[in-house]
Amino acid sequence: QVQLVESGGGLMQPGGSLRLSCAASGFAFDRSHMSWLRDTPEKGLEWIAYIKSDGVTTSYAASVKGRFTISRDNARKMLFLQMNNLKVEDTAVYFCTEGMGPTPRGLGTRVTVSG
Repeated sequence: QVQLVESGGGLMQPGGSLRLSCAASGFAFDRSHMSWLRDTPEKGLEWIAYIKSDGVTTSYAASVKGRFTISRDNARKMLFLQMNNLKVEDTAVYFCTEGMGPTPRGLGTRVTVSG
């Protein structure tokens, strides 16, 4: 059974940083490409970052490129999203997903950026 558990969200001021984590189980994580998505009332579900199974190849949505970094630890079956220079428009519920998503995904972790 695929399980993805996101954590690390919180309330931050603009310009701050957060590191999100995703614990994966129930599938061959080390052979799976992974992504981060986020969901807002305004834009709906949005893909923001992708990493191949080898942990080397990554890609980002224009809205987060240069500020967010996706990474993974295959030995620990963990996916990460380092978010720097947070903006108010980064406020969302963040999900990790297999491949490009949108499923499977966990319950998400909420990030609120407010000054």
